[in-house]
Amino acid sequence: MTLGVALITLLLLGLVVLVLSAPLRSRGGGTLAAGADRQRAADATIAHDELEAAREAKYREIRDAELDYRTGKLSREDYDAVDGDLRAEAIEILNRLDGDGAGSEAIADELNGLPR
Repeated sequence: MTLGVALITLLLLGLVVLVLSAPLRSRGGGTLAAGADRQRAADATIAHDELEAAREAKYREIRDAELDYRTGKLSREDYDAVDGDLRAEAIEILNRLDGDGAGSEAIADELNGLPR
């Protein structure tokens, strides 16, 4: 009789453990995929933030070149060369931010807002 009670108790305990751990086990298989998705999203956010910072830095360089030209540190020819290069680099960064470069009108509008 005691052996039967012990077996039933162990069987019930095992069943309780299985039932209570089911949500943890079902999430366990999806956790790797969800974790990978979260990591990809985090990487994309970091890459986007880095491009945003590069864009702002490039705009600062364009403004600095304009200031150098206006204060006489750069000749017109040097300014035109530097400004052209900086704006080309800014367009490349903006195209990368845009994804496929399809927003060329928005890019032109954004660059036109900078001094020339």
